[in-house]
Amino acid sequence: MKLVIFGLGYSAEYFARTRRAGVFTTATVTSPEKAGRLTRDGLEVLVFSPDARDPRLEERVAGADALLVSVPPGKSGDPVLAALGEEIARARNIRRIVYLSTIGVYGDHFGAWVDETSRCKPVNERSLWRLEAENAWRAAGASSGASVHVLRLAGIYGPGQNALVNLKNGTARRIVKPGQVFNRVHVEDIARAIDACLVHDGGGVWNVCDDEPAPADDVVTFAAGLLGIEPPPLVRFEEANMSPMARSFYSETKRASNRAMKQKLGVAVAYPTYREGLRALVARDGA
Repeated sequence: MKLVIFGLGYSAEYFARTRRAGVFTTATVTSPEKAGRLTRDGLEVLVFSPDARDPRLEERVAGADALLVSVPPGKSGDPVLAALGEEIARARNIRRIVYLSTIGVYGDHFGAWVDETSRCKPVNERSLWRLEAENAWRAAGASSGASVHVLRLAGIYGPGQNALVNLKNGTARRIVKPGQVFNRVHVEDIARAIDACLVHDGGGVWNVCDDEPAPADDVVTFAAGLLGIEPPPLVRFEEANMSPMARSFYSETKRASNRAMKQKLGVAVAYPTYREGLRALVARDGA
């Protein structure tokens, strides 16, 4: 399989590093410096940004069997489709497109459960852009004959990016907002979902999340227990000093179901809750 990954962020890079057997992978980043560093690690990494585009990228798209898209959209739409939409439409070998989105597209459901049939009513601008990008990629797939899988990701954690790391570096906070819960997903389970999409016909929309939405302060408290330290003090949401982006995460609450991902897409999750995920990270990295 020839795979082109647009945007080598945390989840996509984890996938590229752990899932490369039998796959020739080209990935994109926004700077020549990062491209050079990652290419030396064994990936073919090309520059793709608003200001520059490696001329080899069109050739890689033309020869690709599948695309994985993790570049975030902006106010003007999806940057990949804006720059390479015509080339993607002409690339007749592309059979599958996997687009990484967010469960934020559902908006606020006041703590109720949502699945892939639930109404999307984005609260913030970034989630609205994501929903528009989802629709644009599904339209692109319909016109080219490629199956499009939209993965709506919950809060991502994994090696180097988790509550344990935040506690160790002193940035963890226990912010309390009564009734507020979040879903999470370990980056390994995102990789498993991408794996499944690359062999699954027909496309679809899938919630990629854990089994147990939980308050953020519960996760920090559990992580502190694993490290054998006292958790940070509780801070009321109303009194918390937060960035506008961080505060926006608390503007909505819902419980996302992953039943379709498991039963229809066939993904066996490695970490059904944050407890299994954090225990594995302690075992991997040490306390």
